[in-house]
Amino acid sequence: MADPNLAQFNRQKYLSLETFKKSGEGVKTPVWFVLHDGVFYVYSEADSWKVKRVRNNPRVRVAICDMRGRVKGPWLDGTAAFVDGEERQFADRLLDRKYLLKVLFKVFAKLSGKPRAMIKIQPA
Repeated sequence: MADPNLAQFNRQKYLSLETFKKSGEGVKTPVWFVLHDGVFYVYSEADSWKVKRVRNNPRVRVAICDMRGRVKGPWLDGTAAFVDGEERQFADRLLDRKYLLKVLFKVFAKLSGKPRAMIKIQPA
């Protein structure tokens, strides 16, 4: 990994994803993530507030955090977008490999019928 700003994310489990309300106020959420070729992928329920905020404003920030969301590293600015198709399937497989529990959650999500969104974050 060539970018020293991204090296801090190696072998980390949680990412604090800060999305922004229309007022500009930031909302931080701990999420599972995978970093591949300099891009972060995270997923969430499609009707979650963080997904709605990304739809309204693609500007985000990310930082290493613990499972409770306590930030443990510097923030990086980024731009978020939603991905589908082959890229989404690829990112989903990467997340499945990293988080065994995600596979179980995917089964429950299918049973519940709640759609999921895959978010791609490009660091600035």
